[in-house]
Amino acid sequence: MALIVNTNIASLNAQRNLSTSNAALSLSLQRLSSGLRVNSAKDDAAGMAVAESITSGVRGNTQAIRNANDGISVGQTAEGALGQIANNLQRIREISVQAANGSISDSNRSQLQKEVDQLTQEISRIVQTTEFNGTKLLSGAATITFQIGYSGSADNQVSISTTDLAQAGSAGLNAFSGSLTATGTINVTTSGGASAALSQLDADIAQVANLRSTYGAVQNRFEAVISNLQNYVENLTASRSRIMDADFASESAQLTRNQILQQAGTAILAQANTVPQQALTLLRG
Repeated sequence: MALIVNTNIASLNAQRNLSTSNAALSLSLQRLSSGLRVNSAKDDAAGMAVAESITSGVRGNTQAIRNANDGISVGQTAEGALGQIANNLQRIREISVQAANGSISDSNRSQLQKEVDQLTQEISRIVQTTEFNGTKLLSGAATITFQIGYSGSADNQVSISTTDLAQAGSAGLNAFSGSLTATGTINVTTSGGASAALSQLDADIAQVANLRSTYGAVQNRFEAVISNLQNYVENLTASRSRIMDADFASESAQLTRNQILQQAGTAILAQANTVPQQALTLLRG
């Protein structure tokens, strides 16, 4: 091997290897300090792109879980109000049965009518004031749409319509709530009036029970949606972790290796830089 003074090939080679070792050591330290295998696109461009797509799914579906919980809250609010309406209707029916008894005096029936009037007014108040975030649930036509997925397709939406609760006729609450609020519509001041009220009250109670069942079914659906979304988010998060997260066992081993290579490279570079000095021994003769 020729002894050259102007160009130290061994030193250049040692510098290049030391630079590589320093870069690898820096990468190991970055991964261990951040806990991520991919800290920037240059670490794994394709992996970063896939991970970003998965992140959209994770964050979107996490929000969808919160949306579904809002849906449960809507159902609980409406169903709770309907439960109180049912209690009031049951009490009115109980009073009607009592008033229909021939042993009750007209004075007694007049007192019972006062309670009926108060209960019917309370039913009307519940119907008119039950709302969720400004949306009437038991009066007025409205559709509340819940986004239960991270994409905008119709399959990822659930709608709750309050139209059936507000329309006139046998399918809507107004069919009886409107009449109940009119003082005297449920008239238990006479035995005949009390008896006639029973069939109307039976229909009203059945209707409220049907509406409560509807809201109960909606809550069950949202609970199923949440369970599915939680499982989906869990799997998506695991997929993203396999791409992005650092394996500490592997990275710790790489760190030790790179530290050794850096130390060895530094020592070898020092020795390589002394090679040209060997030419002096020739000059000393």
